[in-house]
Amino acid sequence: MELHLDAPFTLDTWDAVPDPAPSEPGAPPTGRVELAKTYTGEALSGSATGHALTCQGERGASYVAQERVTGTLAGRRGSFVLEHGASMGEGVATVQWARVVAGSGTGELAGLTGTGTVAHELLTLDVVLPG
Repeated sequence: MELHLDAPFTLDTWDAVPDPAPSEPGAPPTGRVELAKTYTGEALSGSATGHALTCQGERGASYVAQERVTGTLAGRRGSFVLEHGASMGEGVATVQWARVVAGSGTGELAGLTGTGTVAHELLTLDVVLPG
């Protein structure tokens, strides 16, 4: 079964830990983040915990993250790992992406696949549910 979902979430935790400052002048700082979310949409409700890596400078920024989402998707209970990221900078187009990590689905979500984006407290995802 194919499904498009727009799943709003709240960011409950964003605990950032900066990496040591770069020694090169103008080098952007990097860091690590522990995160937690609550999804409250019709198609997806549940919670997530995960980690992100960040880079934020004057001329560009980027992040990559993985989170384990546990809850109900289209009436099916289980969990899956969502991998997502974005990058932007001077003179380049902004890129945003998200995907279900292959083989990460559990319970009634085993075999789940999907791609989309995460932006402005909204997960937009086109998924294929097993069976």
